[in-house]
Parts: sequence; structure tokens; C-alpha cells
Amino acid sequence: MRILQSMLTALVTAPTRIGALGWNPFAELDKNDPESLVDAVLSATGEVSSLVYAATLLDRIEAMADDELLPLLDHIATTHDLDAEALSAAAASYAKGRDAQGLATIASLAEPRWVELFRRLNATEGGTVRLVRMRQRLLRLGREDAAAKRLDEGLKSLLRMWFNPGFLILQPIDWSTPANILEKIIAYEAVHAISSWDDLRARLAPEDRRCFAFFHPSMPEEPLIFVEVALTGDIPRAIDPVLQIDREALPAQEASTAVFYSISNCQAGLAGISFGNFLIKRVAQDLKQQFPELKRFVTLSPVPGLMRWLRGINPDLAATFSTADAAFWNGAAAEQEKPFLAAALRYFTESDRADGWPNDPVARFHLGNGAVLEQLNFGADRSEKGMAQSGGLMVNYLYDLKVVEANHEAFHESKAVPLSTALKQLQRSL
Repeated sequence: MRILQSMLTALVTAPTRIGALGWNPFAELDKNDPESLVDAVLSATGEVSSLVYAATLLDRIEAMADDELLPLLDHIATTHDLDAEALSAAAASYAKGRDAQGLATIASLAEPRWVELFRRLNATEGGTVRLVRMRQRLLRLGREDAAAKRLDEGLKSLLRMWFNPGFLILQPIDWSTPANILEKIIAYEAVHAISSWDDLRARLAPEDRRCFAFFHPSMPEEPLIFVEVALTGDIPRAIDPVLQIDREALPAQEASTAVFYSISNCQAGLAGISFGNFLIKRVAQDLKQQFPELKRFVTLSPVPGLMRWLRGINPDLAATFSTADAAFWNGAAAEQEKPFLAAALRYFTESDRADGWPNDPVARFHLGNGAVLEQLNFGADRSEKGMAQSGGLMVNYLYDLKVVEANHEAFHESKAVPLSTALKQLQRSL
């Protein structure tokens, strides 16, 4: 199969070779007409012709501006939609006599024809990464366009299957990783911006720093998500010491705590397809095997929704932290710590959402994975971004590998935020 696929790819990516064989797949087709290309991809019965048409269609789509693409999306979603009447009739027939053929007929009719279009586009050289890029456009266009939104839902379902965690490859990222990958780590870092190559080296090269990324076999040079880890002697209460470039590294074998201090999703086209929970657990298991003396696995996490929420329920307190400067942290901050932490605990434990889940998106992610809210760190991130998002607050979520599964089940059943003993005591004192 590998040899066959290589041969087909060679034909697709070298049109002159096709011509040399005396076959012109575009003899009766205007390859500049995207609607005709869509129809050709779906009607092609040969593997080679399907790949040729599909690759040409992808080229055409990628060259189209949004106002050109929207009519094509409408054509695809409408012309190649499922046959609702035939599906209804097949379901009625199956209800009278349940058999394998009837079920197969329903399964075939229940899938829009354009789902097969995406499958054929994916089969081209580089098709997977190109479809991820296409979905990024569909997500944006789908906010206003119904056809784009429908196509996005179908493509999302396919990507969820194609990017099943079982297919993903966990790779360590270090200073010896190829430069093209390292450049993407810099570009995709979404939590704590990497300011220079020296900054990146400080996160990858020391023996008490680790970085891991998930890759897909069809996208070997495109990280999907990565996590940066600090090996420490205790649970950190601030981000600056973790990110400090010039510091004395801790011998890795002396570390007792693994700190996940940055988790970045790299592909906007895979939004809604979560890999982070699998990544954290895989990395924790890998680190535990490498360093059996590690006793704690925690995060040092931002609280991205806190200040927006605080402006709604206590605008005066929010304003105090919005204008905080060095003088504030050296003086008035001590007086504001107690009311601020009280508000933060309410933000975490009392949902204002209609669905009852925690207010904070990062909390929903980590608690949903079985972590416990371990510690609130006042003034932990005094950067411009940290102040704007959370008034400087950062938190630690604790992953106890022995009970994460039980915590996961309990949280999804009750939606109650699990607190550490220390936070329960803090809650009672405020």
C-alpha cells in the first residue's frame, strides 16, 4: 500500500508525467471552474483521477478569496447534501424489518455526499494539513454563513476520527530538535510568549526543563499541542522564577515536582478537538518512569476570565487591579489581597453559567481531566497580559495520578469544584 500510494502521489504531483502517459484528465473539464472540479472529484471512479482532481480543487480553494469561496461552499452543501426523503423512506422500511442491508442503506443515506469529498481531499499529498487549514477558514466563515457552518460540522467529525489520540505521537522537544520545529514552538506559544532564542533555550536546554509535543503521522512537521514542564523542588507560587533565563538549574534527579506551566494548542483548524487531557497524562507517565522520585504533578495556570467576570460583580475592585503598578504591589496590594482572593474563590466555586460548569475555561479543562484546585497565588503574574486577564492571579491544579480517573468521574457527575484542604480552610476564613 505504501508503494501504491507513493506511485499515485507521484502522478498527482507531477502533471507532466500524466501527460507523458497520454492521458489528460482535464480534456473535457475546466479546471478553473471550482464547481466542476467538486463534481469531478465526487464522480471520479479511478484512484488516480480522483487524486488529480482533488489536488487541483484544493489548489483552487486556497487561492480563492472569501467572497469567491462562499458561493462554492453553498454549492457543495446544497448540491451534494443528503437525500432527506430517501433517508426517511429507508428508516421507515428498516423499522418494519430490521436487517443488515437496511441498516447499511440508512448509514449510506445519512451521510451528506460532501463528506466523501473531504475524504478524497484528505487522500492527496499534504491533504490532511491542508484540510486543517481549510477548517480554520470554515470556522471563521461559519459565524455568519449557514453553509460554511454545516460543512464545518462534518469536517470536524472527520478530523476527530483522523486525529484520534491513539494515532498521535508524543515527542520530546529539546535544543537538538530541528530548527523548523523550534520556530513553530516560538510562534505557537500561547500562554507565556517566547521573546528570543535565548528565552527558548532557557525553556528547553537546562536539565530541569522539559517540553513535549503531540504530532500526527500525516503532519510530522506540525506540532498539534505542546506542554512546557519545569522540574522543581516545590510547588511554585509565581511565574517569573520559572521563566527566568539566567538561573541555576536544579539537578533533575533532585526534583520532587513536575510543573506544567504552559500548554499551547497549535492548530486553530483543530479547535474543539481536545488533545490536552491525553497529553498531560502521557507526559506525567513518561516523567514518572524517567524520574521515579517525582511526587507531585501540578500546573501553574492562568485565570483568563477572572478580570472580565470581576468587572461585572465588583467593578471597584477590578479597577484597583486594572491600574496596579509596582508601587501598588509594594504597598496597597496587602490590603486588597483578602477581598481579591475571596472574589476569586467565588469565581471558581460558584458558577454563573447556564450549564453549571465552572466559570473559568482553564478550570473546566483541568478539573474535567481529574485535577484538584490546589492553590491560589496572589500576584503571581504581574505582566501586562497577566494583569489584564486575572489581576495577577495564577493557580495550581494538582494531578494525583492515583485518583485522577475517580476525580474526573465525580466532577462530571456533580460539577462541584474539588478544593485542596488548604483552600477549604482559606474559604472558611474569608
